[in-house]
Amino acid sequence: MENKYILSMNNISKEYYGNRVLKNVSLQLKPGEIHALVGENGAGKSTLMNILFGMPVIFSTDGFQGKILIDGKEAVIDNPHKAMSYGVGMVHQEFMLIPEFNVTENIKIGREIGDPTPFSKVFGSLLDKMNWEKMSADARRALDDIGMNIDEYAKIAGMPIGYRQFVEIAREIDKTGIKLLVFDEPTAVLTEGEAERLLEIIRIIAQKGIAIIFITHRLTEVMAIADSMSILRDGELVVRKNVADTNLVEIAQLMIGRSVDKFEDEGLINERNISDQNIALELKNFHVDMPGEQVKGIDVCIREGEIFGFGGLAGQGKLGIINGIMGLFESQGEVIVHGKKLDLTKLGEALRNDIAFVSEDRRGVGLLLGESIQLNMIFTAMQIKDAFLKKIAGLKIMDKAKAQKHAQEMIELLDIRCTGTMQTSGSLSGGNQQKVCLARALTMNPDILIVSEPTRGIDIGAKKLVLDYLTKINRERGTTIIMISSELMELRSLCDRIGIVSEGELFSIMAPDDSDAAYGLAMAGVREEVLV
Repeated sequence: MENKYILSMNNISKEYYGNRVLKNVSLQLKPGEIHALVGENGAGKSTLMNILFGMPVIFSTDGFQGKILIDGKEAVIDNPHKAMSYGVGMVHQEFMLIPEFNVTENIKIGREIGDPTPFSKVFGSLLDKMNWEKMSADARRALDDIGMNIDEYAKIAGMPIGYRQFVEIAREIDKTGIKLLVFDEPTAVLTEGEAERLLEIIRIIAQKGIAIIFITHRLTEVMAIADSMSILRDGELVVRKNVADTNLVEIAQLMIGRSVDKFEDEGLINERNISDQNIALELKNFHVDMPGEQVKGIDVCIREGEIFGFGGLAGQGKLGIINGIMGLFESQGEVIVHGKKLDLTKLGEALRNDIAFVSEDRRGVGLLLGESIQLNMIFTAMQIKDAFLKKIAGLKIMDKAKAQKHAQEMIELLDIRCTGTMQTSGSLSGGNQQKVCLARALTMNPDILIVSEPTRGIDIGAKKLVLDYLTKINRERGTTIIMISSELMELRSLCDRIGIVSEGELFSIMAPDDSDAAYGLAMAGVREEVLV
């Protein structure tokens, strides 16, 4: 019965540097079936599709375990060209088009049609003359197949985003022998009308017998278009279901599906005087133009002494909020800190107003990789607050003894595994680099501490230490903490309130003990009244 499936991925497992990201996942599709693949950030969806498409990131990291069968026969797919030869195509979330080429050129790239010339007969087909008539006819046919009236000679540059997406689809449809198409978050950048049109195109493609894998965080789209679905969680297959046999609430619950342990430590003071009247940071109509993380008018008040979390799926804007506050990307609106409006045009304005920041990009933004642990810890405080400086003959020079003492204290406090204060930060492990970033922020002695993805890429032991210490400084120093994380369970274990960001807007502010289903729906941008 195996050969009834156009695709079978059997017991797929994958490790990255000892971290198992897929654990015996199986996936089957029949011809013409629309199958949704859903799960939180980090569930394993992208890794599974990278394996199917033979992406280099898989085979440069020791490959994978398991088998892939196409039409019942084992397929060895170790590069994207092999995937295409087996009839597997992918419409990427990031467009793979050449803006200066026209529609026909983009659809036929790599599969050009040429006519022999005297030169090509001697020197090879690379010197064939392009047959634009045949190529444009193919492009026109592919566009007509998906019902799109786009001029096949129009240049891609300046074309609406939705049309670019449709050209990508036409390119895949034009490939000979296409059997399976993967759509990776295809509606993420589309308008509502374009998204509806895209879903209709997917139905048209499926009716031609082409199987579809549809990756999306929009659960309403799953219910609208998919025949079946697989839910991944923490690298494992939770369940495969027919969409007709489930509902939005059940899907959301299965996606989240983990118990939440609230942080408790008898040694800490848990009683805090948090009042709605005492506002540490307020955002008013806040917009940020961060590519891939745009923010579209957020209003929120964060109270003094609380731990406030921003959550949401990748690309929805949660990182944009924080990078906008810190002045790393252009922003509009108002940022008010303890009643004072910040000048968003001045880089470093947030730092000068007692806001410290631990970036999600510790290697690109967070650290001076070629410099010592000691200098990394004190650098911002030295620049902004003139700390660790002493005057000699009217000149300010670094107080090396004070810097050394402080760095050693932070190493011991945060259990940073290193050879000493002068070891370069670039030679540390990921977890220890993250601790150095945290130490630098704490050296500022901030009123407000912003931490973005504080446990990304670090081991379980280091995660616990970092999270425990964030709670400790909140309780003992009264530091207001704003935390951004893709790990929803992390936010729910630590935060007093959690703002869920969807499509650049603050979708809702939730309590950590709200139901798993409520969180799943909020992450997917579905309001509960839609279900009534």
